[in-house]
Amino acid sequence: MSSSYMSWRSSASNRRPTQPTNTSKNRGTIYPDLNQDPTPKPVIHFLAFALIIFLGLLQFLPASHFRHPSDPHRNWVPFNSHSSPSPTVKLTVDEDDGLIHIVSWMQCLDLKVLAVLANSTLSSSRYPDLLHFHFFTPQGDKDKVSFYKLKVLFPHSNLELHGQEKVKEIIKRASSEAEYDSLNLEEIAPFIIPSVHQSLTKFIYVSPNLILMGRIEELTGIDLSAHAAAAAEDCSNRLNSYVSSDVLDAIQRSASKPWISVTPYVKDACMPDLSLLLINGKKLEEFLEAVLWWSKVLNWSDRSDKRNPAIGLALYNRYLKLSNSWLVKEPASVDTIETSMITHYDGPKIVCSEFGNDTIPGSSHGNLWIKYLPSMSNQILGI
Repeated sequence: MSSSYMSWRSSASNRRPTQPTNTSKNRGTIYPDLNQDPTPKPVIHFLAFALIIFLGLLQFLPASHFRHPSDPHRNWVPFNSHSSPSPTVKLTVDEDDGLIHIVSWMQCLDLKVLAVLANSTLSSSRYPDLLHFHFFTPQGDKDKVSFYKLKVLFPHSNLELHGQEKVKEIIKRASSEAEYDSLNLEEIAPFIIPSVHQSLTKFIYVSPNLILMGRIEELTGIDLSAHAAAAAEDCSNRLNSYVSSDVLDAIQRSASKPWISVTPYVKDACMPDLSLLLINGKKLEEFLEAVLWWSKVLNWSDRSDKRNPAIGLALYNRYLKLSNSWLVKEPASVDTIETSMITHYDGPKIVCSEFGNDTIPGSSHGNLWIKYLPSMSNQILGI
Protein backbone atom coordinates (compact mmCIF):
# COMPACT_ATOMS: atom_id res chain seq x y z
CA MET A 1 0.00 0.00 0.00
CA SER A 2 2.77 2.42 0.98
CA SER A 3 4.53 1.68 -2.24
CA SER A 4 1.44 2.50 -4.24
CA TYR A 5 0.94 5.74 -2.29
CA MET A 6 4.45 6.93 -2.89
CA SER A 7 4.14 6.20 -6.60
CA TRP A 8 1.00 8.32 -6.84
CA ARG A 9 2.62 11.26 -5.04
CA SER A 10 5.57 11.11 -7.36
CA SER A 11 3.43 11.19 -10.47
CA ALA A 12 1.24 13.93 -9.03
CA SER A 13 4.23 16.04 -8.22
CA ASN A 14 5.45 15.66 -11.81
CA ARG A 15 2.12 16.92 -13.19
CA ARG A 16 2.06 20.01 -10.97
CA PRO A 17 1.83 23.11 -13.25
CA THR A 18 4.68 25.56 -13.08
CA GLN A 19 4.01 29.10 -11.94
CA PRO A 20 4.29 31.80 -14.61
CA THR A 21 7.34 33.94 -14.36
CA ASN A 22 6.78 37.65 -13.87
CA THR A 23 8.77 39.33 -16.64
CA SER A 24 7.10 42.72 -16.57
CA LYS A 25 9.99 44.08 -14.62
CA ASN A 26 12.30 43.38 -17.55
CA ARG A 27 10.27 45.46 -20.07
CA GLY A 28 11.04 48.77 -18.59
CA THR A 29 8.83 51.55 -17.33
CA ILE A 30 6.43 53.41 -19.79
CA TYR A 31 6.64 57.19 -19.61
CA PRO A 32 3.47 58.68 -21.15
CA ASP A 33 4.89 62.19 -21.40
CA LEU A 34 7.65 60.94 -23.79
CA ASN A 35 5.47 58.86 -26.19
CA GLN A 36 2.60 61.25 -27.19
CA ASP A 37 1.85 61.99 -30.91
CA PRO A 38 3.62 65.13 -32.23
CA THR A 39 1.45 68.25 -32.32
CA PRO A 40 1.55 70.19 -35.70
CA LYS A 41 2.72 73.73 -35.55
CA PRO A 42 0.02 76.41 -35.99
CA VAL A 43 1.67 77.64 -39.19
CA ILE A 44 1.01 74.25 -40.83
CA HIS A 45 -2.71 74.60 -40.08
CA PHE A 46 -2.67 78.06 -41.60
CA LEU A 47 -0.89 76.96 -44.79
CA ALA A 48 -3.27 74.04 -45.29
CA PHE A 49 -6.30 76.30 -44.86
CA ALA A 50 -4.81 78.87 -47.29
CA LEU A 51 -4.20 76.13 -49.88
CA ILE A 52 -7.81 75.00 -49.69
CA ILE A 53 -9.03 78.57 -50.16
CA PHE A 54 -6.66 79.07 -53.10
CA LEU A 55 -7.85 75.89 -54.87
CA GLY A 56 -11.43 76.97 -54.32
CA LEU A 57 -10.83 80.39 -55.87
CA LEU A 58 -9.28 78.76 -58.96
CA GLN A 59 -12.71 77.43 -59.84
CA PHE A 60 -13.88 81.00 -60.56
CA LEU A 61 -11.16 81.75 -63.15
CA PRO A 62 -12.20 81.73 -66.85
CA ALA A 63 -11.33 78.64 -68.86
CA SER A 64 -8.05 78.82 -70.79
CA HIS A 65 -8.45 75.65 -72.91
CA PHE A 66 -11.29 73.79 -74.53
CA ARG A 67 -12.04 70.57 -76.37
CA HIS A 68 -13.85 70.98 -79.67
CA PRO A 69 -16.72 68.49 -80.06
CA SER A 70 -15.78 67.91 -83.72
CA ASP A 71 -12.21 66.95 -82.89
CA PRO A 72 -11.93 63.14 -83.02
CA HIS A 73 -8.76 63.23 -80.89
CA ARG A 74 -10.32 65.42 -78.16
CA ASN A 75 -7.20 67.58 -77.85
CA TRP A 76 -7.03 70.48 -75.42
CA VAL A 77 -6.73 73.73 -77.34
CA PRO A 78 -5.93 77.18 -75.83
CA PHE A 79 -8.56 79.83 -76.46
CA ASN A 80 -6.03 82.50 -77.44
CA SER A 81 -4.03 80.39 -79.92
CA HIS A 82 -3.82 82.45 -83.14
CA SER A 83 -7.50 83.29 -82.88
CA SER A 84 -9.18 85.98 -84.86
CA PRO A 85 -11.11 88.51 -82.76
CA SER A 86 -14.14 88.47 -85.06
CA PRO A 87 -16.36 86.88 -86.09
CA THR A 88 -17.10 84.08 -83.63
CA VAL A 89 -15.00 81.02 -84.44
CA LYS A 90 -16.69 77.66 -84.84
CA LEU A 91 -15.87 74.68 -86.99
CA THR A 92 -18.29 74.38 -89.90
CA VAL A 93 -17.40 71.82 -92.54
CA ASP A 94 -19.03 70.90 -95.82
CA GLU A 95 -22.50 69.49 -95.20
CA ASP A 96 -22.05 66.70 -97.76
CA ASP A 97 -18.64 65.22 -97.00
CA GLY A 98 -17.59 66.88 -93.73
CA LEU A 99 -14.41 68.40 -95.23
CA ILE A 100 -12.92 71.89 -95.44
CA HIS A 101 -12.25 72.59 -99.13
CA ILE A 102 -9.23 74.72 -100.03
CA VAL A 103 -8.85 75.88 -103.64
CA SER A 104 -5.81 77.36 -105.38
CA TRP A 105 -5.19 78.39 -109.00
CA MET A 106 -1.69 78.28 -110.52
CA GLN A 107 -0.95 79.61 -113.99
CA CYS A 108 2.49 77.96 -114.24
CA LEU A 109 2.93 74.72 -112.34
CA ASP A 110 5.51 74.92 -109.56
CA LEU A 111 5.31 71.90 -107.26
CA LYS A 112 7.72 73.45 -104.77
CA VAL A 113 5.37 76.37 -104.18
CA LEU A 114 2.33 74.07 -103.86
CA ALA A 115 4.23 71.86 -101.41
CA VAL A 116 5.02 74.84 -99.16
CA LEU A 117 1.41 76.04 -99.33
CA ALA A 118 0.00 72.61 -98.47
CA ASN A 119 2.52 71.87 -95.72
CA SER A 120 2.15 75.25 -94.01
CA THR A 121 -1.64 74.89 -94.07
CA LEU A 122 -1.58 71.34 -92.72
CA SER A 123 1.01 72.01 -90.01
CA SER A 124 -0.89 75.07 -88.75
CA SER A 125 -4.28 73.37 -88.62
CA ARG A 126 -5.82 71.60 -85.65
CA TYR A 127 -7.78 69.39 -88.05
CA PRO A 128 -5.42 68.40 -90.90
CA ASP A 129 -7.52 65.30 -91.63
CA LEU A 130 -10.48 67.52 -92.57
CA LEU A 131 -8.61 69.63 -95.15
CA HIS A 132 -9.19 68.86 -98.85
CA PHE A 133 -6.96 70.62 -101.38
CA HIS A 134 -8.10 71.40 -104.93
CA PHE A 135 -5.21 72.63 -107.08
CA PHE A 136 -6.18 74.01 -110.49
CA THR A 137 -3.15 73.61 -112.76
CA PRO A 138 -2.64 73.88 -116.56
CA GLN A 139 -2.69 70.08 -117.08
CA GLY A 140 -4.88 69.18 -114.12
CA ASP A 141 -5.53 65.49 -113.49
CA LYS A 142 -3.80 64.62 -116.76
CA ASP A 143 -0.47 65.34 -115.10
CA LYS A 144 -0.18 62.05 -113.22
CA VAL A 145 3.50 62.50 -112.37
CA SER A 146 2.91 65.78 -110.51
CA PHE A 147 -0.03 64.28 -108.67
CA TYR A 148 1.97 61.25 -107.52
CA LYS A 149 4.84 63.47 -106.37
CA LEU A 150 2.48 65.47 -104.19
CA LYS A 151 0.90 62.30 -102.82
CA VAL A 152 4.33 60.97 -101.85
CA LEU A 153 4.96 64.20 -99.91
CA PHE A 154 1.45 64.17 -98.37
CA PRO A 155 0.34 60.52 -98.36
CA HIS A 156 -2.46 60.98 -95.82
CA SER A 157 -3.89 64.23 -97.21
CA ASN A 158 -6.96 64.79 -99.36
CA LEU A 159 -5.60 66.26 -102.58
CA GLU A 160 -6.84 66.68 -106.16
CA LEU A 161 -5.54 68.29 -109.34
CA HIS A 162 -8.09 69.95 -111.62
CA GLY A 163 -7.79 71.32 -115.12
CA GLN A 164 -8.38 74.96 -116.02
CA GLU A 165 -9.95 74.60 -119.46
CA LYS A 166 -13.62 74.72 -118.44
CA VAL A 167 -13.17 77.78 -116.25
CA LYS A 168 -11.25 79.62 -118.95
CA GLU A 169 -13.86 78.68 -121.54
CA ILE A 170 -16.67 80.25 -119.50
CA ILE A 171 -14.72 83.51 -119.21
CA LYS A 172 -13.79 83.53 -122.90
CA ARG A 173 -17.39 82.98 -124.04
CA ALA A 174 -18.61 85.89 -121.93
CA SER A 175 -15.86 88.38 -122.86
CA SER A 176 -13.99 89.78 -125.79
CA GLU A 177 -10.35 88.97 -126.39
CA ALA A 178 -9.24 92.35 -125.04
CA GLU A 179 -11.40 91.99 -121.93
CA TYR A 180 -10.11 88.47 -121.34
CA ASP A 181 -6.50 89.62 -121.55
CA SER A 182 -7.16 92.44 -119.07
CA LEU A 183 -8.31 90.02 -116.39
CA ASN A 184 -6.05 88.31 -113.89
CA LEU A 185 -7.22 84.70 -113.99
CA GLU A 186 -5.93 83.99 -110.50
CA GLU A 187 -8.27 86.71 -109.22
CA ILE A 188 -11.38 85.98 -111.31
CA ALA A 189 -11.17 82.16 -111.36
CA PRO A 190 -12.35 81.60 -107.75
CA PHE A 191 -15.68 83.22 -108.61
CA ILE A 192 -16.20 81.01 -111.70
CA ILE A 193 -15.15 77.66 -110.19
CA PRO A 194 -18.53 77.04 -108.42
CA SER A 195 -20.34 77.13 -111.77
CA VAL A 196 -18.01 74.41 -113.12
CA HIS A 197 -17.70 72.26 -109.99
CA GLN A 198 -21.14 72.10 -108.42
CA SER A 199 -19.79 70.37 -105.30
CA LEU A 200 -17.66 73.41 -104.44
CA THR A 201 -20.39 75.72 -103.20
CA LYS A 202 -18.44 77.01 -100.20
CA PHE A 203 -14.65 76.94 -100.10
CA ILE A 204 -11.56 78.89 -99.11
CA TYR A 205 -9.52 80.24 -101.98
CA VAL A 206 -5.81 80.72 -101.31
CA SER A 207 -3.31 82.16 -103.76
CA PRO A 208 -0.53 79.62 -104.34
CA ASN A 209 2.16 82.17 -103.46
CA LEU A 210 1.28 82.24 -99.78
CA ILE A 211 2.46 80.70 -96.52
CA LEU A 212 -0.30 80.08 -93.98
CA MET A 213 0.56 80.25 -90.28
CA GLY A 214 -2.95 80.69 -88.89
CA ARG A 215 -5.59 78.05 -88.42
CA ILE A 216 -7.49 78.12 -91.68
CA GLU A 217 -10.46 76.24 -90.23
CA GLU A 218 -11.36 79.37 -88.28
CA LEU A 219 -12.63 80.87 -91.53
CA THR A 220 -15.27 78.17 -91.93
CA GLY A 221 -17.28 79.45 -88.99
CA ILE A 222 -18.07 82.73 -90.76
CA ASP A 223 -21.69 83.21 -91.77
CA LEU A 224 -21.79 84.03 -95.50
CA SER A 225 -25.53 83.65 -95.97
CA ALA A 226 -25.88 87.30 -97.03
CA HIS A 227 -22.54 87.75 -98.86
CA ALA A 228 -20.84 86.43 -101.96
CA ALA A 229 -17.40 86.37 -100.39
CA ALA A 230 -15.30 87.32 -97.39
CA ALA A 231 -11.90 89.02 -97.64
CA ALA A 232 -9.57 91.22 -95.67
CA GLU A 233 -9.31 94.90 -96.57
CA ASP A 234 -6.09 96.03 -98.20
CA CYS A 235 -5.83 99.73 -97.42
CA SER A 236 -2.57 100.04 -99.33
CA ASN A 237 -4.83 99.84 -102.41
CA ARG A 238 -7.71 102.28 -102.38
CA LEU A 239 -10.53 102.82 -104.84
CA ASN A 240 -9.51 106.34 -105.82
CA SER A 241 -6.12 104.97 -106.94
CA TYR A 242 -7.89 103.31 -109.87
CA VAL A 243 -10.93 105.44 -110.66
CA SER A 244 -11.98 108.96 -109.65
CA SER A 245 -15.04 109.64 -107.55
CA ASP A 246 -16.46 111.89 -110.31
CA VAL A 247 -16.47 108.98 -112.75
CA LEU A 248 -18.16 106.74 -110.23
CA ASP A 249 -20.78 109.39 -109.45
CA ALA A 250 -21.52 109.80 -113.16
CA ILE A 251 -21.84 106.02 -113.65
CA GLN A 252 -24.09 105.76 -110.61
CA ARG A 253 -26.43 108.49 -111.95
CA SER A 254 -26.64 107.25 -115.52
CA ALA A 255 -26.60 103.46 -115.24
CA SER A 256 -29.11 101.12 -113.64
CA LYS A 257 -27.57 97.77 -112.81
CA PRO A 258 -28.14 95.52 -109.79
CA TRP A 259 -24.42 95.49 -109.01
CA ILE A 260 -24.15 99.29 -108.76
CA SER A 261 -24.20 100.56 -105.20
CA VAL A 262 -27.36 102.39 -104.15
CA THR A 263 -25.28 104.52 -101.77
CA PRO A 264 -22.47 106.85 -102.88
CA TYR A 265 -19.11 105.17 -103.35
CA VAL A 266 -16.52 105.99 -100.72
CA LYS A 267 -13.71 107.43 -102.80
CA ASP A 268 -10.91 106.23 -100.53
CA ALA A 269 -12.47 102.83 -99.75
CA CYS A 270 -9.99 100.02 -99.17
CA MET A 271 -9.89 97.35 -101.85
CA PRO A 272 -10.42 93.69 -100.94
CA ASP A 273 -7.34 91.50 -100.73
CA LEU A 274 -8.03 88.80 -103.34
CA SER A 275 -5.17 86.56 -102.19
CA LEU A 276 -7.36 84.84 -99.62
CA LEU A 277 -11.12 84.55 -100.04
CA LEU A 278 -14.01 82.69 -98.51
CA ILE A 279 -16.40 82.00 -101.40
CA ASN A 280 -20.16 81.44 -101.24
CA GLY A 281 -21.08 80.02 -104.64
CA LYS A 282 -24.81 80.53 -104.04
CA LYS A 283 -24.42 84.32 -104.04
CA LEU A 284 -22.41 84.73 -107.26
CA GLU A 285 -25.27 85.24 -109.69
CA GLU A 286 -24.29 87.70 -112.46
CA PHE A 287 -20.88 88.20 -110.87
CA LEU A 288 -18.90 87.58 -114.05
CA GLU A 289 -21.27 89.84 -115.94
CA ALA A 290 -20.72 92.56 -113.35
CA VAL A 291 -16.92 92.26 -113.59
CA LEU A 292 -16.94 92.44 -117.39
CA TRP A 293 -19.39 95.37 -117.32
CA TRP A 294 -17.16 97.38 -115.00
CA SER A 295 -14.11 96.52 -117.06
CA LYS A 296 -15.85 97.70 -120.23
CA VAL A 297 -17.28 100.91 -118.72
CA LEU A 298 -13.88 101.89 -117.36
CA ASN A 299 -12.14 100.93 -120.65
CA TRP A 300 -9.72 98.85 -118.65
CA SER A 301 -8.72 96.67 -121.58
CA ASP A 302 -6.67 99.65 -122.83
CA ARG A 303 -4.87 100.04 -119.50
CA SER A 304 -3.36 96.64 -118.93
CA ASP A 305 -0.40 98.17 -117.09
CA LYS A 306 -2.48 98.63 -113.92
CA ARG A 307 -4.49 96.21 -111.79
CA ASN A 308 -8.10 95.91 -112.93
CA PRO A 309 -10.44 97.24 -110.17
CA ALA A 310 -13.49 95.58 -111.77
CA ILE A 311 -13.55 92.71 -109.26
CA GLY A 312 -13.30 95.11 -106.34
CA LEU A 313 -16.18 97.18 -107.74
CA ALA A 314 -18.27 94.08 -108.36
CA LEU A 315 -17.69 93.10 -104.72
CA TYR A 316 -18.46 96.56 -103.37
CA ASN A 317 -20.91 96.13 -100.44
CA ARG A 318 -21.18 92.45 -101.36
CA TYR A 319 -18.31 91.00 -99.36
CA LEU A 320 -17.79 90.47 -95.65
CA LYS A 321 -14.68 92.06 -94.20
CA LEU A 322 -12.33 89.67 -92.42
CA SER A 323 -10.15 90.59 -89.49
CA ASN A 324 -6.96 92.46 -90.35
CA SER A 325 -5.00 89.46 -89.07
CA TRP A 326 -5.97 87.66 -92.29
CA LEU A 327 -4.45 90.37 -94.47
CA VAL A 328 -1.46 89.01 -96.37
CA LYS A 329 1.78 90.59 -95.13
CA GLU A 330 5.37 90.57 -96.24
CA PRO A 331 7.73 88.33 -94.19
CA ALA A 332 10.09 91.25 -93.66
CA SER A 333 10.83 90.76 -89.97
CA VAL A 334 10.57 88.28 -87.13
CA ASP A 335 7.78 90.34 -85.52
CA THR A 336 5.71 90.18 -88.70
CA ILE A 337 6.16 86.42 -88.93
CA GLU A 338 5.16 85.83 -85.30
CA THR A 339 2.00 87.98 -85.43
CA SER A 340 0.74 87.21 -88.94
CA MET A 341 -1.76 84.58 -89.95
CA ILE A 342 -0.53 84.61 -93.53
CA THR A 343 2.45 85.95 -95.48
CA HIS A 344 3.72 85.94 -99.03
CA TYR A 345 5.84 83.03 -100.20
CA ASP A 346 9.45 84.20 -100.09
CA GLY A 347 11.27 81.36 -101.85
CA PRO A 348 12.41 80.80 -105.43
CA LYS A 349 9.60 80.13 -107.88
CA ILE A 350 8.79 79.66 -111.51
CA VAL A 351 7.08 82.56 -113.27
CA CYS A 352 5.23 82.57 -116.55
CA SER A 353 6.95 84.13 -119.53
CA GLU A 354 5.46 85.78 -122.59
CA PHE A 355 6.07 82.65 -124.65
CA GLY A 356 3.79 80.34 -122.71
CA ASN A 357 5.81 77.24 -121.92
CA ASP A 358 9.12 78.99 -121.22
CA THR A 359 9.78 79.61 -117.54
CA ILE A 360 12.48 81.43 -115.64
CA PRO A 361 13.42 81.05 -111.95
CA GLY A 362 12.83 83.85 -109.50
CA SER A 363 15.95 85.64 -108.29
CA SER A 364 15.60 87.00 -104.77
CA HIS A 365 14.12 84.99 -101.91
CA GLY A 366 14.07 84.70 -98.11
CA ASN A 367 14.28 81.81 -95.67
CA LEU A 368 10.77 81.38 -94.26
CA TRP A 369 9.70 78.99 -97.03
CA ILE A 370 12.42 76.51 -96.00
CA LYS A 371 10.67 75.99 -92.65
CA TYR A 372 7.56 74.69 -94.43
CA LEU A 373 9.25 72.71 -97.19
CA PRO A 374 8.57 68.98 -96.67
CA SER A 375 11.64 66.96 -95.70
CA MET A 376 11.59 64.72 -98.80
CA SER A 377 11.20 67.58 -101.28
CA ASN A 378 14.82 67.47 -102.44
CA GLN A 379 14.50 63.85 -103.52
CA ILE A 380 10.93 63.94 -104.82
CA LEU A 381 10.85 67.36 -106.50
CA GLY A 382 14.51 67.54 -107.48
CA ILE A 383 15.19 70.86 -105.76
